[in-house]
Parts: sequence; structure tokens; C-alpha cells
Amino acid sequence: MRRHEAGRALICGSLAFDTIMVFGDRFANHILPDRIHMLNVSFLVPQLRREYGGCAGNIAYNLSLLGDVGYPMATVGRDFAPYKEWMARTGVPADHVRVIEDELTAQAFITTDLDDNQITAFHPGAMQHAHLNRVSDAQRIALGIVAPDGREGMIQHAAQFADARIPFIFDPGQGLPILSGAELSRMVSQATWVTVNDYEWQLLTQKTSWGVREVTGRVSALIVTRGAAGSVIHTRDGELAIPCAPAREVVDPTGCGDAYRAGLVHGLLHGLDWPTTGRIASLMGAVKVESRGTQNHRFTRAEFDARLAAAFP
Repeated sequence: MRRHEAGRALICGSLAFDTIMVFGDRFANHILPDRIHMLNVSFLVPQLRREYGGCAGNIAYNLSLLGDVGYPMATVGRDFAPYKEWMARTGVPADHVRVIEDELTAQAFITTDLDDNQITAFHPGAMQHAHLNRVSDAQRIALGIVAPDGREGMIQHAAQFADARIPFIFDPGQGLPILSGAELSRMVSQATWVTVNDYEWQLLTQKTSWGVREVTGRVSALIVTRGAAGSVIHTRDGELAIPCAPAREVVDPTGCGDAYRAGLVHGLLHGLDWPTTGRIASLMGAVKVESRGTQNHRFTRAEFDARLAAAFP
């Protein structure tokens, strides 16, 4: 696929291995409510797969499908070699991926039961050293994104984008619980755009005491995704409702938010208007939900454009 002649996007966030296991029963049948204080359970998981994930990796992968180049900026561990090979095969550059030799790459261990309940253990590993990377290490960056990462890394990268006058998206995501209200307020004020899902938006408003008016008074747009209910783009001129693109089947929602964010980055890189950008982002999420894992979906740009026209006539 030919690369579009757009600027470079620097994606500050995590790269991680996701180990996903399926328990062929229901957790509720094996966890006794009156014994929850002394839990000692073991689950047989005959189905297991290892996926390449992390917000930075997922966003960059989806950008590559759209024909753009996203540069992940992340810290990884000594076990990163297979993921690096995967990035090379899928056209995602590793120029700004730093290896921390005495750490392991961030890893999530997810066990899912028949009701889609999940028990997850997350090891941050090398991600905790994200602050060792600096935005100034990357050249010719048109825009950036600060996605979930090590706490200090998120704080410092937001400040570095702002100091360099590089417009960036603030996507706090799973990093919201580890950031204080004051830190979130400062990072929102430094950002050009903010994107969250509806649950994260509620948490952000609780921590900052800011509503839509306060946030859009500081940034160009606030994008709130709402799953199957679509998304809403708030600007100082009002709000724009973006419908959810139809999915052919719902297989796995993991990574849909990252696919949506890649659509946002694509639209911003190419100077598209918000209605077009929102619809591209929406379709990216729909395409992702049709595949298991966060980086296993495929399409050509011609296929995507045809589907976009059919989804939003």
C-alpha cells in the first residue's frame, strides 16, 4: 500500500504482550461468595493465545493499515524480539522503542470465562521506564498522542509536546486512576485534543470537576466514545454525533478504542473535517471488533474506502 504524504505521528504509549486464556466454565461456579476472603482457586485453560498489544502498538498498526506511518515511543524488555519482528512485517517502525535489558516487556494475563467475565493480571515491567524516552528524540513530528503508559512518562511526554509546540491528543485511558486531578487538569490544558470513552469521561470529570465547557475551553475538541452508541465530538461550536459503523459480526471488542484513535490521528494528519474524521474512526473500530486480538484484522485502502462509503452514504 502506498504511504500517504502526511506528517509523522509520534505515539507515546505502551507496547505489551497479551496472554489470553479461555476457561470453559463460569467463575461463579468455582468462587464461593462466603469464601471470597480466603480465595484459592485454579482454572484449567485449554485455550491460550499470545497477542501483540499495548496502546502504542495497536494505534500504530491501525495507522499502517490506513497508509500512514505512526512511530511508537515506548520502553520494552529483553524479551521484545518477537514483537519487533512483527512490527517490521506490518510496517510499524521501531526507531523510538527503547529496550530495558533488566526488565520484561509489559504483559497482561487475561482469563475469560463463558460469560465473558475477565480476571486480569498486569505486569508493567519496562513500561515503568517510559520517562527515559523524550519527545525531542523524534524528528519531523506533525502531531503526537499521549496514550496509557508509565505514569511519569505520560506526564513528561505531555509537557514535552507542549514545550515543543507539537499538537497532541491526550488519551488518558487506563492511566486515569494513577493521575491526580491536578495532573489531569494540567495535561488537558497542555493538549490540543482529548479523547476518552464514556466511563473515562465520568472519571475525568470527577477528578478535575470540569465539564464539557471547561474542557473545550482549553482544547480544540473533546471526543467521547460510547461503544455501540457511537461517539460524540465536542468543540466550542457545539457537539457532533458520530453514528456507530455497522460491524459484520462482533468477535472481540479488545482494542477497538485504539483502532478508533488511529482513525482520529489519520484524519488530523490529513486535515480532514470532524464529520469525516469521526466516521473513519468509527469504521476502524467496527473493523477491529470483527477479529480476535488487537492486530489481526486486515484490509486494503480501497476496501476500506468502499466500506466507508457504504456505511455512511
